[in-house]
Amino acid sequence: MSGPLPDPFAGQPDWAPLAPRPIEIVPATRRVELRGRRVLVGLPGLGWRGDLRADEQVVQGSRTYVPVIPEHEWYRAESDQVEVFAPLIPVERVWVETLGERPSPGAAVREQGIRLVSLDEPAHRTPTPVFEADTVSGRRVVHVEDSVEHRDLRAVTEAYSGADGDICVRVAPELEWYRWAWRGQPPTTLEVPVHLLWIE
Repeated sequence: MSGPLPDPFAGQPDWAPLAPRPIEIVPATRRVELRGRRVLVGLPGLGWRGDLRADEQVVQGSRTYVPVIPEHEWYRAESDQVEVFAPLIPVERVWVETLGERPSPGAAVREQGIRLVSLDEPAHRTPTPVFEADTVSGRRVVHVEDSVEHRDLRAVTEAYSGADGDICVRVAPELEWYRWAWRGQPPTTLEVPVHLLWIE
């Protein structure tokens, strides 16, 4: 077989899970709530850095800045109630992750292959079914169950054959994922069939 595998959810029959809402990325200059939100920082034409969280804007003189913290430090600060260093980034260099609208069941299928983007702003990401990914461990995932989206999860394993014969991935709450790094405390995990998981 030389071509791509057929999409088992093509046409979205009743038994197929709905895709989660996609992440849309908007400039922080829009009046959006920033505290605790995932953000990207960078410059048009240069590139973008993610896995960051923001605090509320601050004004110094005539400039507006956003305190930006690496995500693992943000979780540690929130969990252990400690102060962490947050560099101030000019608001025009900060973009905020928001949730877009859920695609309709008959929406266009994801394009395969290389997708070209503009360097003027961070690219919007389309949720990818875990069964289409080559690796998943450590990635942000969304567990969609009965049209309810469970977010802020990280995949802890690659796909494996579960006890009931389902192909599964173990996931953990993101706080526990990061706590595993800074305390060495293994996370509580949940076994989820791959057809209910999407890479965010």
